[in-house]
Amino acid sequence: MSVMKTLAASTATMALALTGCASIPDASAPISQGEAQQGAEAHPQLLAEFGGAMTGPQAQYVEMVGQNIAVQSGLANARGSFTVSLLNSPVNNAFAIPGGYVYTTRQLVSLMNNEAELAGVLGHEVGHVAARHSQRRKQAAQRNSILGVLGAIASQALLGGTGLGQQLGQLSLQGSQLLTLKFSRSQELEADRLGIQYLNQAGYDTRAMATVLSSLAAQNSLDAQLMGRDNARLPEWASTHPDPASRVQTALNYAQEVGGTGRVTNRDTFLTRIDGILYGDDPEQGVVEGRQFIHPDLRLAFTAPQGFYMVNGTRAVTISGQSGKAQFSLGPYNGNLQSYVTSVFGALSDQQQVRPASIQTTTVNGLPAAYGTARVNSGNQNLDVTVFAYEFSNDRAYHFLALTPAGQSGTFNSMFSSMRRITAQQAANVIPRHVDVVTVGSRDTVATMAARMAYDSGQEARFRVLNGLSSTDRLQAGQKVKIVVRGR
Repeated sequence: MSVMKTLAASTATMALALTGCASIPDASAPISQGEAQQGAEAHPQLLAEFGGAMTGPQAQYVEMVGQNIAVQSGLANARGSFTVSLLNSPVNNAFAIPGGYVYTTRQLVSLMNNEAELAGVLGHEVGHVAARHSQRRKQAAQRNSILGVLGAIASQALLGGTGLGQQLGQLSLQGSQLLTLKFSRSQELEADRLGIQYLNQAGYDTRAMATVLSSLAAQNSLDAQLMGRDNARLPEWASTHPDPASRVQTALNYAQEVGGTGRVTNRDTFLTRIDGILYGDDPEQGVVEGRQFIHPDLRLAFTAPQGFYMVNGTRAVTISGQSGKAQFSLGPYNGNLQSYVTSVFGALSDQQQVRPASIQTTTVNGLPAAYGTARVNSGNQNLDVTVFAYEFSNDRAYHFLALTPAGQSGTFNSMFSSMRRITAQQAANVIPRHVDVVTVGSRDTVATMAARMAYDSGQEARFRVLNGLSSTDRLQAGQKVKIVVRGR
């Protein structure tokens, strides 16, 4: 959570409404003037939502590969017609929007193992744009936005799908990087096919789409396992783009059909160019370590309840579990905590007033605090909405917004009471992780390499997924692999 971006951002939904017309261009039609304008308007908002665009050699490399694959689509003939951004985000995500704007996060790039995979992912996203999938989804739904089709997809089971539930769900996700455009399975398969066609036209190994889908499925499974959620689906590219595992074989079959298997992957070039890329959370936005969130710049930390997972975003930290969802963020503060809590409740809905029965004051680990809970109805479900706020200085306050089924507002009590200041030394101890590309020695094994991973648990599983290795694959001397280390 970047405090500067948070202070600058509006709480309004940053939505790009795709103004659909009766006629939708086919996949060979070039970018229209209207699409270019829509993309240009949404671009800065998307950059803010996903941590901003990175600069330097790694970003330039991603831009080059992205532009080279995007021109294969026929949307535009000039590479310069496409704006390709490497996003400073720890979430596995990639997307593209009308107008020639293509995005991938550094976290997703870190998971890839060659240039063809990078081209395949970016080509897949360009395929969505070329096929005008977002416009077609809008025609079906009558409501669409780049940042969150129907806004509350990830919260619907908890909040219900109508009225206030959607508004609360969308607000709880705002700034969390969980808002993504969700396509149908048939549209995903079409984008896979288009991406493979673009790979073929560009001279890449067409099997790259299948291998990156396999890595995404493996990462999704590993994340769920590490967090104790055996059937979980984390909000990342692998889940918002449905069924990566089941799409692997389909992608392989289509690659065989179009040809181009066994061609260029540029593995060594790719690994050399991404060496040193930031991995996981950027300390400037705060860091999630297990169930703890610690922000060295803001000098604060808190701990999520057992069984919950956190996703850090540019303007908020989202805490999710089976029994509730919460968001940690900040708002304008005038020195009065009770009015601060009231203002958070007041911003929740324009459909019905949400007011707590009372606002209580207390002290949490030396911090002045205030809180209140309101009971609301969302469709056929009653919901408790809790706001718990803390004063860190005369002009700075932070708060949790928690959503739970009625009668279960105590779900987050341990988290509310865990908020604390951290010392300068504790802040200095937060060291970022980076990808380090190393060469396998004659005595190295998966076990010895995995032992160098900067994690306390799941080292071998993390190493295998990061390098696209199966449970039986072994290393060979001279082979380049990725490990994750602290600092550089």
